Amino acid sequence: MEHAHDYLIIGAGMAADAAAKAIREADAAADIGMVGEEASPPYQRPPLSKALWKGDKRVADIDLGTAASGAKLYAGRRIVALDHAAHLARDTQGDGYHYRRLLLATGATPRRLPFEGGDRVIHFRTLHDYEALRRFAQPGAAIAVVGGGFIGAELAASLCGAGCKVSMLFPDAHIGAGRYPDDLARHLDDYYRQRGVDVRAGVRVVGGWPTDGGVELELSDGNLLRVEAAVAGLGVTPNIALAEQAALKVDNGIVVDAQLRSSDPDIWAAGDIANFYNPALDRRLRVEHEDAAVSMGRHAGRAMAGIAGNYDTLPFFYSDLFDLGYEAVGLLDTRLQAVEDWREPYREGVVYYLERDRVRGVLLWNTWDQVDAARALIAEPGPFDATSLRGRLPRSA
Repeated sequence: MEHAHDYLIIGAGMAADAAAKAIREADAAADIGMVGEEASPPYQRPPLSKALWKGDKRVADIDLGTAASGAKLYAGRRIVALDHAAHLARDTQGDGYHYRRLLLATGATPRRLPFEGGDRVIHFRTLHDYEALRRFAQPGAAIAVVGGGFIGAELAASLCGAGCKVSMLFPDAHIGAGRYPDDLARHLDDYYRQRGVDVRAGVRVVGGWPTDGGVELELSDGNLLRVEAAVAGLGVTPNIALAEQAALKVDNGIVVDAQLRSSDPDIWAAGDIANFYNPALDRRLRVEHEDAAVSMGRHAGRAMAGIAGNYDTLPFFYSDLFDLGYEAVGLLDTRLQAVEDWREPYREGVVYYLERDRVRGVLLWNTWDQVDAARALIAEPGPFDATSLRGRLPRSA
């Protein structure tokens, strides 16, 4: 079967939803098609590791209401071929999708453990993964969280809050290694242990196999760990196969210009897969967080509909870790100079990340409503040092 749309969006996540709504706002008569691999229409992804576990949201609450855009959704379809010269995409069932303008918003795929553990090993990314984990995550259930980064830390806290016996396994020295200064990272390790998480730093999962009613993990320290389920948060790989097939310029994602247009004038990219230039940091970035997906999707949609403008947003991201939380902007990288300014050590404060006397990142630890102020600070030329940054944030309204 052949389909034709003025605007075609490949991907059906948060970036795709934002783009479809932006196209509709700019072009009331727009004919929009959206092709997504998941059976569900676009939904909010952050609640999968946050609010859904706390009872703050139900699954029905995370639907993004993409239908309001008027986009025709082809759910459960995967595009496997893209002929940019013919302006034609094809899915696994052989259906063709003709387009005038195309947005690639294909997201990313989670990295996998080096073994197959059956349905009790979940590489966490989608609503389906959340629902699968939720079936096993009953009070008292032993669950292994593999990974100590962004998703691993959130899942460990959420599962512990749901009454599970959580073991957290990761190869680095601390939770959030490379992101938080050492003293804060050590405090976070202890904070998790105090709340009942079995934190095992410096450990890799090197093998595993299903058992009766669970899965057994082989660890790099020689131990075996038997749990009822294991969930992996090992980071993701951007889905750029279609871009490579179409000979688009690719370098750590799809390289886009200031309007988020790829090297093909009729193809845009947004979200996890887009490598964009940020003027405040004066470097190219690829960002895998909600704010980037939504803001880039909206910008790309407007650009596709003919509304010019540069994408100069510096995305922020946020996390919930038990009763701690943070918002962050820019580069959180411990290879930079970290300046810590605590109102209450490791409970409330700001960490600034400096490079050549300029602020390149800001961690707002239990410090709220300061994202715009942090963005403005990163854009300033400086010079800054530890003395000039003390008390700089939070700024009063």
